[in-house]
Amino acid sequence: MSAQNNVAVITIDGPSGAGKGTISRIVAKKLGYHYLDSGALYRLLGLASKRHNVKLTSVSCLATLAEHMDVSFKTSGQGDLTIHLEGENVTRELRTEETGALASQVAGFPQVRAALLKRQRSFAQPPGLVADGRDMGTAIFPDAPVKLYLTASAEERGARRYKELLAKGENVSLPALVEQVRSRDERDINREASPLRAAEDAIQIDTSAMSIQEVTDEVLNLLSLKGFVPHP
Repeated sequence: MSAQNNVAVITIDGPSGAGKGTISRIVAKKLGYHYLDSGALYRLLGLASKRHNVKLTSVSCLATLAEHMDVSFKTSGQGDLTIHLEGENVTRELRTEETGALASQVAGFPQVRAALLKRQRSFAQPPGLVADGRDMGTAIFPDAPVKLYLTASAEERGARRYKELLAKGENVSLPALVEQVRSRDERDINREASPLRAAEDAIQIDTSAMSIQEVTDEVLNLLSLKGFVPHP
């Protein structure tokens, strides 16, 4: 159980493009648990800072904005998740490379991470939570009974993003995307506040050569062995 409120929490951490978001949503649905996309909060903050003309060097203003952002996560009857900022559906805008770069920058400030800590922990509600991010098992839910860490090569993660953007009709460069992946990894691993790393007790899975179904099967098998059962 999580030390926060005795709610079972499963953390799934890892770098961008490792598949943790997709797997986390599938697992949450299978178990009937709530889902936290912690990266979306940082993307929302990056987007909000841009819209409110808050400079990324103004850490105190960013922290204040983080504490008071008007955000909501809504799930449709079909299970589709939409994310809203100040009443506007910004789901698509959050997934752009520009917003991702903003998120990576604001996430590096300890004051910003502290401002979002309570908000993230509030997602731990019965019957349980699947928390997806980069420091869920190390900083946000250190007492979670199950911690997973998904990873993949930079080349594979860049290729996945390339295919995703091509499918959306965007004109992108594969080498540039791979370089962006490496640059973001560098920032996330070396930042002062909650650097990207696997928790000491996390189970690590390299998804480079695995399909979504193969990763899902492995994760659900691991959870089954630890006593987690699918939602009826």
